[in-house]
Amino acid sequence: MKIKAILLACGLGGGLLAPAAMAGAPQGVWLIDGEAAVQIFDCEGMLCGRVLFLEAPDDPQGALKRDKRNPDQALRERELCGLDVIWGLRPTGSDNWDGGRFYNPDSGQTYDVKMTLTAPDTLEARFYQGASFLGQTKMLSRIARGTSKGWC
Repeated sequence: MKIKAILLACGLGGGLLAPAAMAGAPQGVWLIDGEAAVQIFDCEGMLCGRVLFLEAPDDPQGALKRDKRNPDQALRERELCGLDVIWGLRPTGSDNWDGGRFYNPDSGQTYDVKMTLTAPDTLEARFYQGASFLGQTKMLSRIARGTSKGWC
């Protein structure tokens, strides 16, 4: 009985938890500025995110929006829906992740990103290049996945 309790306490009873799973629970769908939503998910013990919703998914010609501002011309025809835009966020403590990257398809720029789960349904994301104090903070709200136009 004692050995089972020790194994469970060490995480060996049901398999080891990935580091991202141990620090809070940010996996889910998060709305940014009411214009887009990203699905945050575990990727090999880190956090990653992909575009899951666009308020305006079509360009002026009625076609699905593409990654037109990507600095790599070979990638400019990728659809924005489903595009991986966050990767490499490593857990740095309870409810905190750092060292990640964020690709902004609106500008074609890639930024450093760190995130903090400030409440069960609120995620604070800091986007920056170089020093984080020179960046921009966005508050993301957890939402349920929808099925209306704009959802990928």
